[in-house]
Amino acid sequence: MPASKSKALQSIQDQLELFQLIFDSIHNGAIVTDANGIVTHLNKAYADFLGVSVADCIGKHCTELVESSRMHIVARTGRPEINHMQMIRGQNIVVYRFPIKREGRVIAVFGLVMFQDVGEMVKLAKRMHALESQLKRYKEKQVSLRSTHYTLESIIGSSRAITDLKQDALMAATNDYPVLIAGESGTGKELFAQGIHHASPRSVHPFVQINCAAIPKDLLEAELFGYERGAFTGARSAGKPGKFELANKGSIFLDEIGDLPLEMQPKLLRVLEGKVFERVGGNTVIQSDFRLIAATNQNLDRLIETGRFRRDLYYRLNVISLTIPPLKTRPEDIVPIARHLLRRASPRTDGRKIGLSPAAIDALQGYAWPGNVRELSNILDRAMATMTGEMIEPADLAFTRRKKPAGSADPGTIAMRQLQADTEKNAILKALKQTGNNKARAASLLGIHRTLLYKKMKKHAIDLNGKG
Repeated sequence: MPASKSKALQSIQDQLELFQLIFDSIHNGAIVTDANGIVTHLNKAYADFLGVSVADCIGKHCTELVESSRMHIVARTGRPEINHMQMIRGQNIVVYRFPIKREGRVIAVFGLVMFQDVGEMVKLAKRMHALESQLKRYKEKQVSLRSTHYTLESIIGSSRAITDLKQDALMAATNDYPVLIAGESGTGKELFAQGIHHASPRSVHPFVQINCAAIPKDLLEAELFGYERGAFTGARSAGKPGKFELANKGSIFLDEIGDLPLEMQPKLLRVLEGKVFERVGGNTVIQSDFRLIAATNQNLDRLIETGRFRRDLYYRLNVISLTIPPLKTRPEDIVPIARHLLRRASPRTDGRKIGLSPAAIDALQGYAWPGNVRELSNILDRAMATMTGEMIEPADLAFTRRKKPAGSADPGTIAMRQLQADTEKNAILKALKQTGNNKARAASLLGIHRTLLYKKMKKHAIDLNGKG
């Protein structure tokens, strides 16, 4: 025999041996039959499972090895059978049968037998179901964490003004147009913003809010649009997404929009018109599908006249307008709101059910409430902190106490306030120094939110470099 033919024959033989080794290395049972169901190949794992030798099986019909075999049926139909159950040696086992075709004709069938009992498969399925349930609970928790605390139903008030306003807010929730909520400080603009989001189809997505008056103008752009790595000194190494990016598919609430710096207003206008922006220090265009809700306690028309607010931005914001009336114009809402606040405060009163005496009710309804619902909440908290019984009386309400005439403040009180202010300022300066002027860490050290830290820095004339 020529050397070349001998070498080619040896190569073929080596390949066949390799294929046999691979076939025998399959952990599960493997079998091959021809188009008539005659066994041509069987691996050792399957032979051991059946309690026979490989040599005894070759050349036999598949049904002689396993009576319920369907290898010959697959050869006839040409259709694979996947994840079929089959009883083999008293066990329910999962099997796979694949027709092998040449030029469209079945020439063989490959079968794979998974030795795991169906009982094991059931256990696995149960574990998978448990994991799916855990995942569902996790997703539900995530939704609750990202969603709002207040709904339109949780806004207390039965006056005609509030009833109509809640109906208007419900209508606003059915579309995606921008909403501008106006009202005095403390009237509950944030509650209405959250209520609109909660009632909208976007309720399962984030409600992101930012107070335009609380963020220094040097940082506001980064807060709104995010920033890339190295965009400025102190930036996170990985960058940070902005509020508009986080609000994708949800709602963004811009509170105190009247305090938005003039140089930021055209940038906000572009984002509202195109819903695209770039992070600070970046060049990648980011698209966000957000719904805008804004709020203000200022007269924007007057700000426009004085050149402090852009008219074109105002038109973009003021598509749907809601104006919350002050508390003093709806006295019928005062007592229901007060009782609601008392019920909500019950965990802090050691289980005592705090009530309002008839005289206290008269006092509440007769007061002008310049601070609106926020002032009402503060007055009731102060009453509960100092009272000893379970019924609030007029004497427990701070606004009923006799006030000193203007200019007659106690010098000792003035000195105490100055001492408190100096102490607070020194604590902020010390925290900034200890943290290398890192605002987030300084706020954490002081036990306050970073937004509040910025407000207190502004109050005490402390600049962004930590000097005051």
